[in-house]
Parts: sequence; structure tokens; C-alpha cells
Amino acid sequence: MHTARIKWVGQEQFLAQPQSGHLIPIDSDRNSNGAPGPMELLLVALGSCTATDVVAILAKKRQDLQGLEIEVAGERAADPPMIWTRLEIVYKLRGNLDEEAVKHTIQLSEEKYCSVAAMLRRSAPITFRYEIQRP
Repeated sequence: MHTARIKWVGQEQFLAQPQSGHLIPIDSDRNSNGAPGPMELLLVALGSCTATDVVAILAKKRQDLQGLEIEVAGERAADPPMIWTRLEIVYKLRGNLDEEAVKHTIQLSEEKYCSVAAMLRRSAPITFRYEIQRP
């Protein structure tokens, strides 16, 4: 079983330590905004999960990926528990890339490999689009 420890450090601020041992500051108060909030970290988790897949799969496809940026946006419910109700991922890729390879890679990540997307999809539809910039 994977573990994480979260220590309260004052007000609505916490210090999280996942199993890897890295420390992550968290601030649930968006007014003080001293660190990312828990819901923001879900967007980060989604983006980094799919980014990992895209980089690995494109390498296996021998595609010339020279850069990747991912933007994740979401809308939340107005009432508590204010879950994500809609998510969008924009992939900005740079390189000499075959468009079909890129599209297939993103679909594999979204539909098969990205565990964060699989979990979040249970409460919010996830749409994606991509842009390829040639070097």
C-alpha cells in the first residue's frame, strides 16, 4: 500500500510527505495562497501523469519530440464539495512529429495509461486538444 503523511503547520497550511520522501507544502486557504491547494495539485497530477505517458510513448514511436507543455484547466461545482465538473487538457508539442502518432499517443494516455485521468474521469469529463509546433 502507498502512503503519504500530512502534517498541519498552522492555519490552513500543511506539509505533505508522500512515500518518495519529498516534502510538498500545501495551503488550503486561497486568500493567503502560500502554496498550492489540494485541488490545484489534482490538476498538476493530471498534467504530469499524461505528460509522462506522452514523452515515453512518443519516444517508443521514435518521434522527434523537442518540447512539451501541457495546460490543464477545470471548472468546479458551485456547491460543496466543489468537485471538478469539467476538465480540459491542451498539449503543446514541439518537434518534427507525425500528427497521427501524436493523436494516437494522447489517446493511449487518456484512455489507457494515465491513472489520474481514469480516476478524475469518474466525476468530470476530460477533453483534450493538441498543437504541434514545428522547429
